[in-house]
Amino acid sequence: MADEPARTDPVITPSLTDAQWDRLLAHALPREVAAGETVFRAGQRDHPMVLVEEGEIELVRDALAWMGEEVLVTMGPRTFAGELGLLNGQSAFLTARAGVSSRVRVLDRVELRRIMNEDDALCDVILHALWARRESLRRGSAAMTLKFVGTPGSGDFLALRRFAERLDLVHTAYAISSDDPNPAHRYREDDLPIAFIQGEPVLHATPGMVAERLGLSYEANGDGAVDLVVIGGGPAGLAAAIYGASEGLSTVLLDAVAPGGQAAATSRIENFLGFPFGVSGGDLIGQATLQALKFGVRVYAPCEAIALEEQDGLLDVTLADGRIIRARSAIVTSGAAYRRLDLDRWTDFEQSGIFYAATPLELRQVAESPVVVVGGANSAGQAALYLAANGCPVHLVVRGEQLGAGMSSYLVDRLGDEPRIQVHLRSNVVRLDGDAALRTVAIDSAGEVAARGLFCFIGAEPATRWLRALDTDADGFIRTGTDVTELSLARWQQLGRDPFPFETSMPRVFAAGDVRRGSMKRVAAAVGEGSSAVASVHRALAF
Repeated sequence: MADEPARTDPVITPSLTDAQWDRLLAHALPREVAAGETVFRAGQRDHPMVLVEEGEIELVRDALAWMGEEVLVTMGPRTFAGELGLLNGQSAFLTARAGVSSRVRVLDRVELRRIMNEDDALCDVILHALWARRESLRRGSAAMTLKFVGTPGSGDFLALRRFAERLDLVHTAYAISSDDPNPAHRYREDDLPIAFIQGEPVLHATPGMVAERLGLSYEANGDGAVDLVVIGGGPAGLAAAIYGASEGLSTVLLDAVAPGGQAAATSRIENFLGFPFGVSGGDLIGQATLQALKFGVRVYAPCEAIALEEQDGLLDVTLADGRIIRARSAIVTSGAAYRRLDLDRWTDFEQSGIFYAATPLELRQVAESPVVVVGGANSAGQAALYLAANGCPVHLVVRGEQLGAGMSSYLVDRLGDEPRIQVHLRSNVVRLDGDAALRTVAIDSAGEVAARGLFCFIGAEPATRWLRALDTDADGFIRTGTDVTELSLARWQQLGRDPFPFETSMPRVFAAGDVRRGSMKRVAAAVGEGSSAVASVHRALAF
């Protein structure tokens, strides 16, 4: 975020009206700072928005092991310092200090959130500025404050990159090899992947370790039970969280990986209302996540729920690290995961050639090389078209007799017109081969074909094994509403009511999206279910 663009860009540095500026000042605490004095430091949690009344505040990318510090921008009077991390409690990745003796006011996150909730016009100005600043920062040296280093094809390295991209974190990633000529990139292979956070190395880094250091892991705020906890950050979960928070419910959203679910892995969604030219799953989820932050949803990821039970009239959600979230209600939107093929070496190649998504991140791993896509539903067709459009020869392997049995007609037509795609009907993948990475795939109807990657979309298994107390069907999908079995209905007699729509066999626990029995398994349907479930939450809490 260079100094001059920041001063002249009306979005990055908006001109506030006198009324808007006075409203911000009225809720902020005054502070006098001497030249060179720090207002908040990189790495500080719950850092405030800084309002500059007189003087100037420098935003600084701190010195790293491989480069000195850099003043990214100087904020003058009637401006405010802060970026998107303010809204979700992310630790500051820049330092704010006074360039000269200055008078500022500091506005904490709770007060900022309250002002944004009460003033739509001011909220829009602030949100646009915070978002634009993050986009500007990712193009400069600020991106070096979170750096990942790993080897090409490493599943652990890919997991870090996917986590950062899904959460829209400002970061850089370096894929290295043993013969990399740059001495600065020579690390012990046993230490990889490494995450450098503010220049400090974290060996064998995982998304969970990075989230903990960045302040993105769940921490109780001392306010007791929240009104609503949403478990799963796909389209259904994001919709539920947004509608819940926008209607006044204190809302927490958890995801075991990062917001997005299978939708974030979809290269192009063409049948979603309002997008006649299609929209990528990543773009759709990115905007939805920003919307969730706007309404005050507390988003935590990776944050895996492992148990849900009633306790003293409340619901206890136990996380994988042992922490417990207490809530008055819950919506389970944990979705469904693509199944794996039962083949030798499948686990080996999951680290170096097998993918369950087709996005720009995976595309970079196969780089116009031949690939195999397995599956006969829309997700497989969309992946095949995306890969082919970006230079990959594609073998689409479908077990069924015809494409139209499980795929939308518009996709079937486009697959037939794409010369880079070869469709294999009534076919199965029977063998995988390669050295450290996938090299060939054997198809029973076509023999062995070269393949740098195998993209697997072969049906879904609901993520419900941790929900032992809920009534599910034989395949593990959650029963809701009138679908709850008579055996489970016995517990409702003392409540004097039947389950509300989307309510499970446990009172005040709801389910929406792919995890729910009878759902349509489409993005638009998931959004509708998530928002509709919130209406039932209000009814249950008022009962």
